[in-house]
Amino acid sequence: MDTRWLEDFLLLAETGSFTRSAELRHLTQPAFSRRIKSLESWLGADLIDRTTWPTQLTPAGELLRDKARLLVGELSSARSQVRALQAADAATLTLAVPHTLSFGFVPRWLAEEHEAVSDISWRLLAHNVHDAVVALAEGHADLMLCYHHPRHPVELPAERYQALVLGSETLRPFTRQLADGTAEWQLPGEERLPIPFLAYGPNAYFHRMVELILERAATPAALQRCFETDMAEGLKAMVLEGHGMAFLPHSAVQRELAAGQLALAGDDDWALQMEIRVYRDARRELPALDALWQRLAQRYPAV
Repeated sequence: MDTRWLEDFLLLAETGSFTRSAELRHLTQPAFSRRIKSLESWLGADLIDRTTWPTQLTPAGELLRDKARLLVGELSSARSQVRALQAADAATLTLAVPHTLSFGFVPRWLAEEHEAVSDISWRLLAHNVHDAVVALAEGHADLMLCYHHPRHPVELPAERYQALVLGSETLRPFTRQLADGTAEWQLPGEERLPIPFLAYGPNAYFHRMVELILERAATPAALQRCFETDMAEGLKAMVLEGHGMAFLPHSAVQRELAAGQLALAGDDDWALQMEIRVYRDARRELPALDALWQRLAQRYPAV
C-alpha cells in the first residue's frame, strides 16, 4: 500500500469533494479517484458512499479515518526523526526548483546569500513546477522555489506551509537582434507575415503565463506556432539561431542582451511579472532548515 493513499483519503474526508481534494494534491480528478479506488481495493471495502451527494464516508470509511489520522501522524513524526539522524551531513538541504530557476536565479541567489547559506551543502532537484511542489509535499525536499502569479497560484495550505518572497521575475518577448541593433520581429506582428512563435508546451507553467499575456493584449498578436518545448533554455537557443520569437524570463537572457545577441520584441504591454517564492513544510524539524529559515525571514517578506 502507498501511504499517499491514506493522505489522499484523509483530505477527501476533510473536504468532502473529489475535485477540491485533487486540486490540493496537485492531481487530476481521475488520478485522485484512482488512488482512492486503489486504497479501497487494498482494504477490500468501500470507503465512500457513492449513492449520496455530497460525498459521505461509509462506516468503514469512518473507522479508517480515525485510524489513518494516527498512523499518518506517527509515520510523519518517525520520518522526521529518522531524517534528522541520517548519517549524511546534517547541514545538507534538498532544494526542489523549476528548471528555469535552477539555471539563472538559484546560482545568483546562493551567491548573494553566501553569508546565510555558507554552512549548508545543497542537493538540487530540478523539476517542472508540479513535480517540485510534489517533492515538497511528499517530503523529498526541504525547500521549494517556484514562481507565483495571482491568476495561477501554487495552492499550498497556509496552516502547513510557510513562504517567503525572494524577488520577482519578468516574462518578456525576445527575438534575435539584427546587425543594425533592431529586433528581428516585433509584436503584435502582421497577419500577412505572422511572427514565427516558439512556444511552451501545455504542461509548462510559462505556457499559462504566456496565455495571460496574449489574452490581455490590446491588439491580437499575429503568431505562427512553429516550435514547442517545456524548457525556457531550449526556446532561448532557438531564438538565438533565428528561428523566431519566444517569451523568456528576463533573468535567463541578461548575458545575451548585454552581448547584443537578443532584443525585446515588444513593449511593457507584452510583459508579465511574477513573484519568486520559497516554501517550507512547517512540520519538518531539521536544525539546519530552521536556522536557515530564521535568517531568510529577517531579509524577505512572508506571504
